[in-house]
Amino acid sequence: MNEQDLISLSRRSFLIVGAVTASTVALPPFISAEASAANIARPVTNRVAFSVNGTSQTLDLDTRTTLLDALREHLHLTGTKKGCDHGQCGACTVIADGRRINSCLTLAVMHQGASITTIEGLGTPANLHPMQKAFIKHDGYQCGYCTPGQICSAVAMLDEIRAGIPSHASPSLTGRPRLIAGEIQERMSGNICRCGAYSNILEAIVEVAEENA
Repeated sequence: MNEQDLISLSRRSFLIVGAVTASTVALPPFISAEASAANIARPVTNRVAFSVNGTSQTLDLDTRTTLLDALREHLHLTGTKKGCDHGQCGACTVIADGRRINSCLTLAVMHQGASITTIEGLGTPANLHPMQKAFIKHDGYQCGYCTPGQICSAVAMLDEIRAGIPSHASPSLTGRPRLIAGEIQERMSGNICRCGAYSNILEAIVEVAEENA
């Protein structure tokens, strides 16, 4: 074997090694993708039983399902709106065991055995809740998208005041909260109305509060 043959062999060996190395570097992502596709974990489901608007409901849900999606997509109660889906607008407010919550921020599986009330459960067109009547009377809505959350929040908020639960606007942590505009506005601040019907909403809430005082 002469020197030219050695150079040729070395070049051939170099190319083979280079090709193998390149293949080794390039293949793992594909191999990894195939392995991942073959081993994708199935969603974990759980049976959830709770009461919604006075009716017992049992659902088999992906444990990642929010209460909002359980209500809208599985129970078809679309009165509860999906707005920001980040707990910032209040459009998805429902009442859970007497307390108002943002249903987009909580998982359905966290409410096993709970009693959930949505806007559909507060009243019907033939038998409106007093807060619904007041919103209509005072024109407490414009586009209406935030209205279900506003009404559910307002109903639960008045119960908070009656129970003596303070807010940031309360002058005392131990004294009974006063039913004044500043107190109501602070407590309702988590419900945003893009149409700006806040003064009408306040009038509706005050009327209901005075009737039940």
